[in-house]
Amino acid sequence: MIAIIGNILNIAAFIGALFLSLPLLALLSGDKGLFAVSNGLASLFDKFILLVAHIAIWSGLAMIIIQVLSVLLRYMFGVNFIWMQESITYLFGIMFLLGSSFALLRDEHVRVDIFYSRFSAKRKALIDFLGTYLFLLPLCALILWAANGYVAASWRAMEGSPDASGIQAVYLLKSLIPAFAVLLAMAGFVQANRAAAILRGLPVPNRAEGHADV
Repeated sequence: MIAIIGNILNIAAFIGALFLSLPLLALLSGDKGLFAVSNGLASLFDKFILLVAHIAIWSGLAMIIIQVLSVLLRYMFGVNFIWMQESITYLFGIMFLLGSSFALLRDEHVRVDIFYSRFSAKRKALIDFLGTYLFLLPLCALILWAANGYVAASWRAMEGSPDASGIQAVYLLKSLIPAFAVLLAMAGFVQANRAAAILRGLPVPNRAEGHADV
C-alpha cells in the first residue's frame, strides 16, 4: 500500500513540475493564453494557501491555550498529561510548516538586503523570478526527495509516541514535511507568475481576498 501511494506521489510530482514551469514558459513565449492558464492556476494556489494559513494560525492559538492550561494543571493541581505536552509539538509543527507558504506569499519572511528595496519594480520582479526557479523550487524538490523515505518508513511502522498515553500519530506529523515543500512550491508558483506578468508589462494578477487573521 505504501509503495502504491509512493508511485502515485511520484506521478503527481512529475505533473506538478510541468505545471510549475508555466510562468517560465509564459514569460519566454509571451503567449497570453499561457498567461491566462498560469493566472488561473496561481489564483487557485493563492486561495488554497490562504485557507491553509487559517489552519496554521488557529493552531498557534490552540498551542498557546494548551500550554497555559498545562502549566496551570501541573503547578496548581499537580496533574500532568503526556498527550497534552505532545500536542504542543504537533500544533507548533502545523503552525510553522503550514504557515510558511503564506508568509512567503505575502513577503512576510525576514528579508536582509542592501539593494533590493531600492530596485525598480521590474528589477525586483526579475530577482523574485530567478530566485524562485534557481533556489526555491529546487529546494522544495530536495526536501521532497529527502523526506520520501523518512515519511514512508514512519507510515509503514504507523509510528506513534514512545509513551502509551501519548499521541500515536507521529507519522501524520512527519507527513507535514512534504506538505510544507508542496505548499512552498505553490507559493513560489504564484510569486513567479506575478513576476512574469510584471516583466512582460501585463496586468499583475490580484491576490486572494482576505487575511490570515484569527
